[in-house]
Amino acid sequence: MSETVQTTCPYCGVGCGVQADVDDDGGVSVRGDPDHPANRGRLCSKGTALADTLGLDDRLLYPEIRGKRVDWHTALDRVATGFTDIIREYGPDSVAFYVSGQLLTEDYYLANKLMKGYIGSANIDTNSRLCMSSAVAGHKRAFGEDAVPGCYEDLERADLVVLVGSNTAWCHPVVYQRIIAAKSDNPHMKLVVIDPRRTATCDEADLHLPIQPGRDVDLFNGLLAFLDNAGCIDRDFVNTHTGGYEDAVTAARDGDTDIADIARACGVPEQELAAFYRLFVDNDRTVILFSQGVNQSSAGTDKVNAIINCHLLTGRIGKPGAGPFSITGQPNAMGGREVGGLSSTLAAHMGFEQADTVQRFWDAPAIADTPGLKAVDMFEAIGRGDIKAVWVMATNPVVSLPDADAARDALRECPLVVVSDCMAATDTVECADIRLPALGWAEKDGTVTNSERRISRQRAFLPPPGEARPDWWIINQVARYMGFADAFEYECARDIFTEHARLSGFENDGQRAFDIGGLADLSRAEYDALKPVAWPVPHRETGQEAQKNTAAKRLFHDGVFSTPDGRARFVAVTPRPPAHAPDADYPLILNTGRLRDHWHTMTRTAKSARLSGHIVEPFAQIHPQDAQVHALEDGALARLETRWGRMQARVRLDDGQRRGSVFAPIHWTRQYAAAGRIGALVNPVVDPVSGEPEFKHTPLRIKPFAARWYGFMLARESLDIAAEAGLDYWVRIPGARFWRFELAGAEAPGDWALWARRLLGAAGPDADWLEYRDGRAGHYRAAALRGDAMHACLFIAGEPPALPARAWLAGLFAKDKLTEADRMALLAGQPADPAADTGAQICSCFGVGRNTIVDAIEKQGLKTPQAVGEALGAGTNCGSCVPEIKALLNTSR
Repeated sequence: MSETVQTTCPYCGVGCGVQADVDDDGGVSVRGDPDHPANRGRLCSKGTALADTLGLDDRLLYPEIRGKRVDWHTALDRVATGFTDIIREYGPDSVAFYVSGQLLTEDYYLANKLMKGYIGSANIDTNSRLCMSSAVAGHKRAFGEDAVPGCYEDLERADLVVLVGSNTAWCHPVVYQRIIAAKSDNPHMKLVVIDPRRTATCDEADLHLPIQPGRDVDLFNGLLAFLDNAGCIDRDFVNTHTGGYEDAVTAARDGDTDIADIARACGVPEQELAAFYRLFVDNDRTVILFSQGVNQSSAGTDKVNAIINCHLLTGRIGKPGAGPFSITGQPNAMGGREVGGLSSTLAAHMGFEQADTVQRFWDAPAIADTPGLKAVDMFEAIGRGDIKAVWVMATNPVVSLPDADAARDALRECPLVVVSDCMAATDTVECADIRLPALGWAEKDGTVTNSERRISRQRAFLPPPGEARPDWWIINQVARYMGFADAFEYECARDIFTEHARLSGFENDGQRAFDIGGLADLSRAEYDALKPVAWPVPHRETGQEAQKNTAAKRLFHDGVFSTPDGRARFVAVTPRPPAHAPDADYPLILNTGRLRDHWHTMTRTAKSARLSGHIVEPFAQIHPQDAQVHALEDGALARLETRWGRMQARVRLDDGQRRGSVFAPIHWTRQYAAAGRIGALVNPVVDPVSGEPEFKHTPLRIKPFAARWYGFMLARESLDIAAEAGLDYWVRIPGARFWRFELAGAEAPGDWALWARRLLGAAGPDADWLEYRDGRAGHYRAAALRGDAMHACLFIAGEPPALPARAWLAGLFAKDKLTEADRMALLAGQPADPAADTGAQICSCFGVGRNTIVDAIEKQGLKTPQAVGEALGAGTNCGSCVPEIKALLNTSR
């Protein structure tokens, strides 16, 4: 008999509901919650594979000080004493917290209360600074408050959806599938994608504008002037509910207003730009959804306001099917914004001009009354020695920050580094003096808020492992050890949530849209049973009424905004070039981003073999013509260099990549690749308003990596190869019953057999050793068997195409005993049965390979992705692999 627990997915800001089924033996299966309004039962590939990630291997289970296990009292006392002593000697601004959108709202709230209200410094910032703080700043400038006006339903009710700087199909797949389903139901609906790259999101687009990186303000200022010229203005709305119209339009007219000139500046065809402008004029129900491609820029805030200006001019805000829509990257970035998780805000959407209000509510001995250091500035201050103690919670800045090597060096030199995390080994945990074991997703209890302002419960369905504790409990205990026990007497997450709700309504006369005062009196049982609810939930609603109100809500439907006079603000913006332009030494532009099946720094997704099977290595995606100029070959290795760092990656040629740009994913860490940390290369310049870094525009040079040999290894155990001599390139990923290692070296070992035996652990007397060598061709193959079962195998060649496929070899690890044919196949480097090679993984949800799909297309005469789905299941869950299935169908034709 199994127990079903309703909880929330821990990945992106879509906020999908999840049902976790736990059987009597502790086994877990996961499925989408059909009753959750965000996803209606759908999950993406990452959500579908959540049960794969719940193992306790690599978990931090006990407190540690300098690598030695201690009890909680010792660890907490050391943290509290360390912070207290430093504050006493150097003042409150000598310490900092760096927190995360992976925290629950209750965790976030206590961290901010402790730092801003009791330590008295605003030096608490969040990794959400890196992905959506430009949206926060743009919202505050335009609306007077950080508030997303619309909801997911608007994407389905719109006649025009514009996706800007968002590979929605991969980064927010469930929302993308809702858009595609709505498009199928509404033949008049148009989808426009504005992105330098042709991504999977463009697959269903009616129009793709491959904009020159950094030119978003030019494009939307041009649209604003075009709308004004065309008379596409909601005069009543503009006159009654806004201010700053004339200044914004004048600023837009100061630049190029001729469509031909705008198109030239943006690097898009004039005819297609004109088509987009006309679509905007013709469709009152328009949603512009934007994400990191807009936010992660040294002009990100201006880009956000350029988008919002177009909606204000046409009155397309607060109405069904219309509005600007910022979609967040992390599961609780919005919850963090609600409680003041950014160093530039206070709790409950209050600013520092309202510090007295917050201090009186908390009855705090001190209150931060000026903004603290933003993320990049914070780590620079750590590097200078200005900050002498830092507590990092649930994030991995040594990988994710720009100029990440400098962040790593700063932590190594900092006198006191505390890290609370669920993982025992991350690039950041390795820098910690004190390590505090936190609960993971399946064990945590609290709330999160998604991109449409919907608060959902995250509920624990597994017991706490070892001595791991909730983040809120750890913060609460440190506060008590620091002498603040009277203000930190929380016994459960509900106690914190209801205080957070009370603060949202405290002296709130309707000026702040964020008000969940109606949830402030929830009992423990009501909190445990809380259904997804979108704010605002103000005082005038009782807790019982608020729980019934699960429908999505639109803000500003009455034309009243959170500014002193209730009017929205047009913001005059002018185009600014990126802070650093390509030059002769660094002629290309580095653009970074996410992949379909991995999440942030892979501490969770890398535990799943099926998520790791789609894209196995760091890569550099480059246009074929650029590759020719830089002497790069598809599938070979390259070295990427900027003024801040370097990395190695596999070359992937793609004519959907814009000329002059190189795309590389953000996910790989030192745990999974020798030199795959793309953050080390990123320009640390930030937006002057939001403090968000320029992740999309770093000058880059790229050149071939001079490898003498390429190879791969499959081993039943995860081998420690980081220090192995001669391995200039390595990547490790999990497979089913084995680990996979991709390898390369600038020099060949003197004795391949000796090197291979040591690497594979095949020196023991029980090892059965198979070996093949072709010195002329540069091929070497070896396999170690134990008890007739596969233990490990190694394949070496002089160039990547000469290496055999990996998929069929994986099947050998499932066998208890290898046959003679299997042994011969190992030495031959090809399967005895060609059908055993299923090919590179295409569908991660169901583990369907390329060759399987191609074979079904050819043998069954399949013509459509739907037919492939019916035959194999591929593409029928999250739909993210459908563009690749379409490409295989086109190739077959």
